Amino acid sequence: MTEQAAVIGVGQTHHKKKRADVSIPGLLREAALRALDDAECTWADIDAVVIGKAPDAFEGIVQPELFLADALGGAGKPMLRVHTAGSVGGSTFIVGSHLIESQIHDRVLAIAWEKQSEGNAQWGLAGGRGRGIGAGGAFAPWIRAYIEKTGAPEYIGWQVAVKDRLNALKNPYAHLHLPDITIETVKESAMLWDPLRFLESCPSSDGACAVVLTNAATAKKASKPAAYIAATAVKSELGQFPGRDPVRPQAGVECAHDVYRQAGIGVPRQEIDVAEIYVPFSWYEPMWLEGHDIAGPGEGWKMVEGGDTELTGSFPVNASGGVLSSNPIGASGMLRFAEAALQVRGQAGEHQVDGVRTALAQAYGGAAQYFAMGILRNEPA
Repeated sequence: MTEQAAVIGVGQTHHKKKRADVSIPGLLREAALRALDDAECTWADIDAVVIGKAPDAFEGIVQPELFLADALGGAGKPMLRVHTAGSVGGSTFIVGSHLIESQIHDRVLAIAWEKQSEGNAQWGLAGGRGRGIGAGGAFAPWIRAYIEKTGAPEYIGWQVAVKDRLNALKNPYAHLHLPDITIETVKESAMLWDPLRFLESCPSSDGACAVVLTNAATAKKASKPAAYIAATAVKSELGQFPGRDPVRPQAGVECAHDVYRQAGIGVPRQEIDVAEIYVPFSWYEPMWLEGHDIAGPGEGWKMVEGGDTELTGSFPVNASGGVLSSNPIGASGMLRFAEAALQVRGQAGEHQVDGVRTALAQAYGGAAQYFAMGILRNEPA
């Protein structure tokens, strides 16, 4: 017998200040306090804390969770650290939900973060040896393979970049606000890793995201709407093995099918109202639409071209502005789940999609080998 978990509080921080202005504990505490306020809870109501971030090398601080217990009200309480590369924020959310579903705890604070100004993510990605090609350099050949395989026109990547940045203007927590962005400015931006241009790539961010999770019975008593977790799944595969298809990783396919099965979803494109998908480089929007069988082979880019993934389209993707507008790496995955929760709660503000009942959240990491996905609804099962 398991409980159904629900989100009753969401808190975010994205800082553009100089590194000395906000400490890592301060960054996290700010997000946590906002989540607690949204949930109408105090630190005393939290039974356990689950935290997550990308590799410690990104800030050069080994096991940062050891000095964060006091800042997060976790002294004397269970505290669990999660790490699954760039998907870690999504995995942290899911681990927190498991603590509710298994009836171990009644209220859990899950929080994830990255403070990239404290370190050097490029150095971390290169293993400290230098000459690293970065995430974009790793993904660019697979993006090129997708383009060649599907015949997608070059402007599809530009279109996603413009869409997400315009959506971000409606989100006060988006790190990057580019009011003057156009297809032309994206097209004319510098080529970083063919075919990825500067404005088709995610920013470097300092930020944290926190959620308060509880059981469905408690969520029903809250004064604000809750987001009920209908399904979660985490899947992974090796980064390299004979026959691996990095354009359509099998772990991603199986992760999607798992959450669809749990949530009773037969036709995702028709039964999901909005999706928050991890898109650090613009071409990953059509790639994941196909990789998670929302669109058929070669149809993902056509959804983009036809405006289906726009804020007012038939299948809105990244109404919040997505990773292209905010990328505190360790928190980016949790932001997808938190934004999906805000949508089903009807509390997304200016970037709220009308009539959302069911939302998809997705995060990926590593060499497109780690996946965390969830389905959230506005009603309990």
